[in-house]
Amino acid sequence: MNPVDLLNMILVVLVFVIAGLVLLYFYVGYRNKNRTKEEIKSTEQKGKNSEYASSTQGNLPKESIFKFMEFDDVKDNMIIRKNRTQYIMVVQCQGVNYDLLSEKEKIAVEEGFVQFLNTLRFQIQLYVQTRSLNLREIVEGYRSRVKDIQNDVDQIRNKMREASDSGNIPLLDKLKYEEKRKLNILEYGSDISEYIARMSLNKNVLQQKTYVIVSYYVSELGNVSNYSKEEIDNMCFSELYTRTQSLMKSLASCEVAGKILNSEELAELLYIAYNRDDSEIMQLSKALDAQYDALYSTSKDVLKKKEEALNKEIEEKAMELATKSLVTADEQLEKEKKDKEARKRKIEKKAIGLINEYKNEMDKELYDRTVQEVKREVEQDEDGKSGPKQADEAPKKKRGRKKNLEKIAESET
Repeated sequence: MNPVDLLNMILVVLVFVIAGLVLLYFYVGYRNKNRTKEEIKSTEQKGKNSEYASSTQGNLPKESIFKFMEFDDVKDNMIIRKNRTQYIMVVQCQGVNYDLLSEKEKIAVEEGFVQFLNTLRFQIQLYVQTRSLNLREIVEGYRSRVKDIQNDVDQIRNKMREASDSGNIPLLDKLKYEEKRKLNILEYGSDISEYIARMSLNKNVLQQKTYVIVSYYVSELGNVSNYSKEEIDNMCFSELYTRTQSLMKSLASCEVAGKILNSEELAELLYIAYNRDDSEIMQLSKALDAQYDALYSTSKDVLKKKEEALNKEIEEKAMELATKSLVTADEQLEKEKKDKEARKRKIEKKAIGLINEYKNEMDKELYDRTVQEVKREVEQDEDGKSGPKQADEAPKKKRGRKKNLEKIAESET
C-alpha cells in the first residue's frame, strides 16, 4: 500500500476519534447539568415536605394506628374487630404425637377428626404460630423452689445446733440424715434450674403452637339497635363461649385438648404476630411487669405508705430499745459481778485479819489450814448454793472450825 494512502487513512480515523470525543464531552456536560437541576428540585421538594410534615405533625388522626392493627380492642377474653361488628375467641390446641401412635390409635384419631369436621356448624380458622421457647416462668418457679429448699436446710442446721447443745444424739443423727437428703435435692434443683436457664438463651429452640379461631358477628343477633355496647358484648361473649366449648368437646374426640386464651394471652398472641423480631428481645410478660403500658407512673396508696412507714419506725425503735436494754443489762451484770468480787475480797481480808490476831497462839500448820479454809469459804456461792461435793464437805468444815475454836480457847486459858 502506498504510504500516502496509509497516512490519509490514519488521518481520517483520527478525525473521527476527535469528533467522537467532542460529542462525548458535550453529552457528559449536558447530563451533569440536568442532574444538578434535578438535585436542586429534589432538595426544594424535601424542604416543602418537611415544612408540610412539621405543620401537620400535631394533626395526625388517632385512629390510624388502630386501622393498621386491624382490631379494636381485647376485652373479656375476646378480640373485637371491624368497629365492634366481629368478636373472636381463640382456642389453643395441645396435640398428640401422631407418629408414635399405633395403627389402631391413628385410625381412632383420624375418625375423631372427621367427626369433628362433620359436627362444625360455624366457620373456624386454623392459625399456627412459631416462636422461640420461653422458659422464663419455669426457671423462676425452679429458683423459687430451690430457695425454699435452702431455707429448709438452714432450719435443719439450726435444729442440729440445738440438739448438739442439749446432747440429744438420736435427734442429731436423724437431723443429719435429713440434712444430707435436702442437700442432694438442693444440688439437683440448682443444676436443673441453671440448665434450663442456659437452654432458654438458645434462640434456635422453637416451639409451634396451633390455634383455632372462632368468630361471631353482631349481625347474627339480628336487630341490636336497642342494646347498649355492654349488652352486645355480653351476648356475643355468651354465644362465643358456647361455640368454643362445643368445639373443644369435639376436639377431645380426636385426643386434642383445648384451652380458651384469656385477654393477656390474646395480647401476647397479637404482640408476637405484629412483632416477629422484637418479641424475642422484649417479651410481653416482661413489658407488662415493667409497666410499659402505663400512661403515667403509679405509686402505692397513701394509707398503705403511712402504714409501712409506721411499721418501719416501730421496728427501728424496737431494735434500738432491745439493743439499749441489752447493753444496760450487760453493764449491770458486770457491775454486780465486780461488786460481788470486791465484797468477797473484803470478807476474805477481814477474816484473815481476825485470824492474824491469834497467829502467835496457833502453830503454823493450823494457821495455814485456817487461811485456806477462809479462802475456800469465800469462793463459795454467797447464796448458799453448792454442789454435792461441797454439801458433803460442809459437816467436815464445821467440825474443823469447832476444833480450831477449842484450841484457841485452850491457849487463852
